[in-house]
Amino acid sequence: MTNSLHLPAGSADADGAHDPDGFRLVITPRDAGWSYSSLRVLELAAGESAEFTTGDSECVVLPLAGSCRVTVDGRTFELAGRTDVFARVTDFAYAPRDAEVTVHSAEGGRFALPAARCERRLEPAYGPAEKVLVETRGAGNATRQVNNFASPEGFGCDRLVAVEVLTPDGNWSSYPPHKHDELNEGEAVLEEIYYFELGSTGGSGSGSNTGSVGDRIGYQRVYADGVDLLEEVRHGDAVLVPRGYHGPSMAAPGYPMYYLNVLAGPRPERTMACRDDPAHHWVRASWEGMPTDPRVPLCDAEGPR
Repeated sequence: MTNSLHLPAGSADADGAHDPDGFRLVITPRDAGWSYSSLRVLELAAGESAEFTTGDSECVVLPLAGSCRVTVDGRTFELAGRTDVFARVTDFAYAPRDAEVTVHSAEGGRFALPAARCERRLEPAYGPAEKVLVETRGAGNATRQVNNFASPEGFGCDRLVAVEVLTPDGNWSSYPPHKHDELNEGEAVLEEIYYFELGSTGGSGSGSNTGSVGDRIGYQRVYADGVDLLEEVRHGDAVLVPRGYHGPSMAAPGYPMYYLNVLAGPRPERTMACRDDPAHHWVRASWEGMPTDPRVPLCDAEGPR
């Protein structure tokens, strides 16, 4: 039985309804049963465009595969994008709330639109790939890469927080398990979405097309009182985290894992503050003096490393 927190690839919304406008995945606050965070994944064939309004949410247009032209209230941004999420760190465009947006892709592509309900209306903006803060976290087989394109330190949104995490095959990330569902010292209340894409090491490069994309696997854990998810995730799946500890995110041998984290919450300060599961917090200290995985970073703005 499919867990209600797990949305398989191709789910247009939480009810599985078909969306006619090219959105392969649609998660609204209403779908998720919360108040702020949302995500859409747009697929365009060569020469296609999509038009939409942002309404009460700010959003980022983030190329997952392909390039596009983004027009926000008459201002146009050319996004070079990338061939896949493992190929390079990408540029992006920011659209404020109450904006008219058109996304056009000459050659076709797939584009994520992480979003959050917000109050302030900021200016449309372009985010260059070269200015995205690339961070290495963890050590040993818990080493992973974080692209902080819309982290609190990375880009000035109003309420939206979004980052990309690239985990080499065989490694764990989102570890130790952590949560952000209570307002405490060092912890914020945040609604979070994980969106997954998976590569393959069976060919040249982490994003190799070796084998069927649908056969690539990873695993995601979410747990709390009344929440118990350990799900096999595949390319294009999403997992909702309304509360509880989440992690690890496990990249199976042979299949490097990408996930996009989308977070927002009730407090106006943008933060990713979280609290580790006390049973596993000690793991952080074990990384001291341990080398990081030499495969990380997997890529930067110039391409694969």
